[in-house]
Amino acid sequence: MIKTLVFASNNKNKADEIRRILGGDFRIITLKEAGIDTEIPEPHDSFHLNASEKSRYIFNHTGLDCFSEDSGLEVASLHGAPGVRSARYAGEKASDHENIEKLLTELEGIHERSAHFKTVISLIMGGKEYFFEGECKGKISQSAKGSNGFGYDPVFIPDEANITFAEMSMDEKSEFSHRKKAVKKMIAFLQPSKSSL
Repeated sequence: MIKTLVFASNNKNKADEIRRILGGDFRIITLKEAGIDTEIPEPHDSFHLNASEKSRYIFNHTGLDCFSEDSGLEVASLHGAPGVRSARYAGEKASDHENIEKLLTELEGIHERSAHFKTVISLIMGGKEYFFEGECKGKISQSAKGSNGFGYDPVFIPDEANITFAEMSMDEKSEFSHRKKAVKKMIAFLQPSKSSL
């Protein structure tokens, strides 16, 4: 039987990426599809707390099994920034382009450009909460390249690659994806028989 999980987001790119990773074993519905119109706040200074805030909000309002994720880019030379403020780095309503421009400006003249994407998933099943993490290490490029993906993809080059996420196909990006690593851990928990995928 296909299991329905509410995903604490209306971000179509993220939802599509997660559906792609999960395959047909789960039916993922977004906040809007679950009848939740509110943007759930992310007030905390850690990925764990923000993810937990979102999944608990959904569970408290719907009683349904659900999961949320909080993810972002952490740059070593910027002491972990933009971090939990990745989507709002250049301002509350900042576009991906504006966030990228601010990041590149902050890194002007800085040789050390190592960074990593981090994802934390909070899953609530049967009223209990579980956490899963994924990370992708890499570096920030000197300029934006590519038109695929979203967020900081045009300036992030994963280790063991020489092009940005935005220059990769979805399948190529998936091989490195921090989100995929976290989702695969969640799948292994939900369906141990699939843990070898």
